[in-house]
Amino acid sequence: MAAPPSSVAYRTPEGTYFSDSCQPLMAAAEKGEVRLNALARAGYPGQRMPDAELPGLCSLGSWDAAKPQTWGLPMHRNEGLEFTFLASGEIATGIEDRAETLHPNEFFFTRPWQPHRLGAPQVGASRLIWLILDVGVRRPHQKWIWPAWIILSPADLTELTGYLRQNERFIWPGSQDIRRCFLELARVVELPDPALHTSRVAVGINALLLAALEHFRTRQVPLNESLTSVERTVRQFITELETSLEEPWTLETMAASCHLGVTRFISAFRLVTNLPPIRYLSQARVQKACRLLVENPERAITEIAFDCGFSSSQYFANVFTGQVGCSPRDYRKRGVQGN
Repeated sequence: MAAPPSSVAYRTPEGTYFSDSCQPLMAAAEKGEVRLNALARAGYPGQRMPDAELPGLCSLGSWDAAKPQTWGLPMHRNEGLEFTFLASGEIATGIEDRAETLHPNEFFFTRPWQPHRLGAPQVGASRLIWLILDVGVRRPHQKWIWPAWIILSPADLTELTGYLRQNERFIWPGSQDIRRCFLELARVVELPDPALHTSRVAVGINALLLAALEHFRTRQVPLNESLTSVERTVRQFITELETSLEEPWTLETMAASCHLGVTRFISAFRLVTNLPPIRYLSQARVQKACRLLVENPERAITEIAFDCGFSSSQYFANVFTGQVGCSPRDYRKRGVQGN
């Protein structure tokens, strides 16, 4: 199986997210520890798909592990909507801060760039089938754009999109139709002639999406519109901001990271935090500096200032004193003495 090229990257001012390249799975397959069959693009392992065929399909494949493995897929992200079905075995899974066990004939889905993992930390003996489909979004509030070869009616596709975007449950019991669709897709992937893939895969994925829609209709799925709101996007951004305070943020770059205009970003940010974005950023940087000053008593204050996103030591001292009521040096002395 050919080695995959570079992973898809989602670059934002606060950092770069890479779609998962499944390197532990790839290594296990090369060692013969697991049977892997996949069609793939970008950084995913598997047989390369022609660019012109089924655009938006990132990865479709299966693994078959006959015994417990020494590897797992730690917390990672994918650029598309992911459906994952467990045909047999059990696997510990997690999405964001939630953890559950995936059982036979259950499936889960993750939204684009949503953190998730497989294994705790290793995966057990299992047969897993997955589909990753790019719907053209990076943040929760953005409208999904399905590939043109998805032929569900506009009404059905809108309904399915709502089920996928507006509920927090991530593990679902499957149906006979869903199982049949996944197993058929796995069979198609194993066909040796690439010419046999395209039409069969397109038909199979459309059948799977329709089966999922009909399944959700029977489950009385509770929908929460706030999961697709601008405010959720801003909350997501604030969480990410805590790990990127050293970046040279401006209103414009913060809004761009959220795929929002500046005015709408400011309004949503105030609604979530009751603070203007720049003031929130300044306070977060000072809070980080307070922690570093005490935890690293030998480190130069200027270095800490730069690590927290301040452009100069003098500016840092002025902002710090204005918020805390004393200089960084005095704060460090008090903190060290208090310990």
